[in-house]
Amino acid sequence: MKTVFVIIAWLRQWKGTALARNEVRPVIKLRSTAGTGYTYVTRKSRRNTPDRLTLRKYDPTIRQHVLFREER
Repeated sequence: MKTVFVIIAWLRQWKGTALARNEVRPVIKLRSTAGTGYTYVTRKSRRNTPDRLTLRKYDPTIRQHVLFREER
């Protein structure tokens, strides 16, 4: 029974660190600049890239690589 309480305490502690980690690496949406409305979902580091992220990715709607910009 004691091991169950230890595991529960460990899970609570781990959950707290996961929430703190999400502040540094939030989930963002990358929306196509081609105007198709296609989006990618990814994570980014606020420390390394504080500005809005822009990546060149594939847009399957128009079958081309285009710029995708971070949406807030």
